[in-house]
Amino acid sequence: MKDQHEKIKGYRDLTQSEIDLMNEIKEKAEEVHELIQKMEHMDGEPCDAPDGTTAPNARWLNIGRTDLQKGFMALVRSVAKPTTF
Repeated sequence: MKDQHEKIKGYRDLTQSEIDLMNEIKEKAEEVHELIQKMEHMDGEPCDAPDGTTAPNARWLNIGRTDLQKGFMALVRSVAKPTTF
């Protein structure tokens, strides 16, 4: 459907510079996602952890993933400036 955002409360038209900035944020987020995926597949490979473990700690990896997702969403919202909660 064309112009869907006009039918959803809180959304507005973006300028081209805002669109470009949001796309840049999304590209950086995808780079970070790829890094996280690499870390998820490190099982059995040596890393420099002081305790000699070979893979990232899953709990901290999940915390990092979630916090980074929230951070990128906050950046997108800072550009989009939605008018709703």
